[in-house]
Amino acid sequence: MASGDVTYPNTGSKEPGSLRCHQSMLTSFLIGPVVDNVKSEASRTGDELRDLKNSRVTPSTTTADGQPLTHYHSLMYSLLSWEQPRATAVSYASVICFIFAARYLPLLRWAFKFLYMSLGVTATVEVAGQVILKRGVASGFRPRRYYTIPKETVEAVLEDLEQLVDFFLIEFQRILFAENVLHTILAFTAAFTGYWLIRFVPFWGLAVIAVTTTYFTPLIYISNREFIDEQIVNAQEIINSQTNQLRDMAGERTSHATGLMKQYVGEYSSKAQDIIGSRRSTSPEATKVVSPIKRETVTESAKTSIPEFTAPVVEPVAEPVAEPVAEPAVKHEDFPEAPKAAPVAQSSESDIVASVEPAEQAGDREPLLAI
Repeated sequence: MASGDVTYPNTGSKEPGSLRCHQSMLTSFLIGPVVDNVKSEASRTGDELRDLKNSRVTPSTTTADGQPLTHYHSLMYSLLSWEQPRATAVSYASVICFIFAARYLPLLRWAFKFLYMSLGVTATVEVAGQVILKRGVASGFRPRRYYTIPKETVEAVLEDLEQLVDFFLIEFQRILFAENVLHTILAFTAAFTGYWLIRFVPFWGLAVIAVTTTYFTPLIYISNREFIDEQIVNAQEIINSQTNQLRDMAGERTSHATGLMKQYVGEYSSKAQDIIGSRRSTSPEATKVVSPIKRETVTESAKTSIPEFTAPVVEPVAEPVAEPVAEPAVKHEDFPEAPKAAPVAQSSESDIVASVEPAEQAGDREPLLAI
């Protein structure tokens, strides 16, 4: 050290060393493994989001009636099947954050606040400029041509919106008309659960449950596909066995009822035939018994000598007879006595019966008529 140099005592300050230490720590943090990890994940997430956007293509599959599907079917399948897990996780987090923001943050109030503050500041600056500077300040930023939406953009947006509406409408009809019975059962379960939960859970909570179920149910199925498929097959076998058993029981009951019906019909048919046969067998005798009485022709001498009288006509009475009635034997005592002055008519056949009753008055008598 030269004789003219001035030295100062060392007070123990470590500022240069500590500054270098902080800079080295910051440098190691910025270029360390953590930052590399974050950059790598961000890059992968961006790539998956681009792949998810590019998956919006019209699928080759169609509905049961041959109707083509929309490109949103491919997008939703790629999103909910977790083919791009980072993109699906980002979309799920975005939806959940929006639900909580709508629940706990006054978004609509903030929108109106931003609107009135921006309009107020613009009006104040414009008026102040007109008063002080004799020219408008806000009007100086006015563009030469106001911004408009190109027609192609509007058409593309409307077409995209149409595809989105068609996606929900087609899926609702496929579920409603049971194109896939399993999907219909799952939709029924979700609707029934929502019907009961809406009584106790607020709307935003029900929305969180619905979104979480929609995103994570496919993930659970994909992670345990073999086990779930095995259980589904077992359930289908049980249902098919029970269905076959019920079908067999129904067939047995039907055959038994059909046999009983045939038996009853046969019995009633035989009884009806017996009754009809018995009536046919008894009808000639009954008709013969109650048939009108025939009389023999009376000689001309008897006609002149016997006073005239009217013979009563016996009307036939047809009554159903259960058993065949034997023809009664004709006896002499069954006939009334003939007048002594008239000749007695001789019967030539055994089946002809003559019955003559005396008239009530003598003046009204007529001669016998030959029948």
